[in-house]
Amino acid sequence: MEPAQLITAFVTLFVVIDPIGMAPLFVALTQGMSADKRRGIALRAAVTAIALLTVFGLFGERLLSFVGISMPAFRIAGGVLLFLTALDMLFERRTKRRQDKTHEDDDPGDDPSIFPLAVPLTAGPGAMATMILLAGQTGASWSWVLAVHVVMVAVVAICLLLWFAAGLMERALGPTGINVVTRLLGMLLAALSVQFVLDGIRGAGYGP
Repeated sequence: MEPAQLITAFVTLFVVIDPIGMAPLFVALTQGMSADKRRGIALRAAVTAIALLTVFGLFGERLLSFVGISMPAFRIAGGVLLFLTALDMLFERRTKRRQDKTHEDDDPGDDPSIFPLAVPLTAGPGAMATMILLAGQTGASWSWVLAVHVVMVAVVAICLLLWFAAGLMERALGPTGINVVTRLLGMLLAALSVQFVLDGIRGAGYGP
């Protein structure tokens, strides 16, 4: 196990998960929430993402084959779900729902920790496929598989640290800045979701 291989694994997962790009998205998805609720959402999202990526790193291909799901189909499903979240952000539906609630903590449906933060933004089809490819390399030893999972945990931990700083980012941007960022990220998220679908179609052999 060479240091260069670990660096390659880290860079690959860092680029795919994109902790820096996820930080403003977390701010947009948790706009107006209390610091305690944000920390809870961040922790649940991180733990869920680590658990899912661990499962896919160890049993990914066998698991998908067992239930008869191909990776292209998984990408398309993730893209469709992500597009629905993008629509919420573009038309401020999440913000309006919070404003209509006297007690935001009583609204379990307004918790983005599992969807879309953990899945498909952090542990998305790309990250899952990357874990399958890195951990499933031909001749890979258990020490390499363990190292890949340690690298994955490190990348998700970076996401968590940046999410914890969401309050500072929100105060720096202000209400107007948050509104602009939310709309912009909603558009980018919509484009990303379409890309997931296109990749899935291409992976299934129906595209160029």
